[in-house]
Amino acid sequence: MKRIALAVTVLATTAWPVQAESLYREEAWRGLTADNKAYRPGDVLTVQVYENTTAVASADTGTRRTNNLRAELAHGGTSVGQTTLNVAGDFDGGGRTQRTNRLLTTVTVSVREVLPSGQLRIAGTQSIQVNDELQQVTLEGLVRPADISDANLVQSTRIADGRITYVGEGDVSDRSRRSWWRRLVDALGF
Repeated sequence: MKRIALAVTVLATTAWPVQAESLYREEAWRGLTADNKAYRPGDVLTVQVYENTTAVASADTGTRRTNNLRAELAHGGTSVGQTTLNVAGDFDGGGRTQRTNRLLTTVTVSVREVLPSGQLRIAGTQSIQVNDELQQVTLEGLVRPADISDANLVQSTRIADGRITYVGEGDVSDRSRRSWWRRLVDALGF
């Protein structure tokens, strides 16, 4: 009996080494007095997007050209032949384009990478479906930790190398696009 107990004890201690694990995980630990700002990969950050752009371009062109050429052939005191050539041209052109865009939304993104400079590379997508219309906002860029508020918010105007894409899909979006044949006619200049 003693031999069996000794064999079981030796087998148990050599076959399954005992390891102690801590409840503390360094990569997920946050101090009790720490703020809730995003600062490492995987953390989430809320971005308030307020983009308002306006562009206006106009051009006016006016040109005028007049050329006169007159020739006369005379023999003695009488005129044998006379010709006149007048060339004139006018061009007036102008155009104006105006575009206004406005995007107001709130998107929660995640920190993808912390750069050596301390900046956070963020990216995320938000999809909303309203009345069978899918609307998707994709946002990515760089954020300085100092620009993140205590509520873990950052303004879109504080994002460096920001890229904001807003796409809508559905019946309303399809109806607002020009048809293929209209784009072809416009390209041909008709």
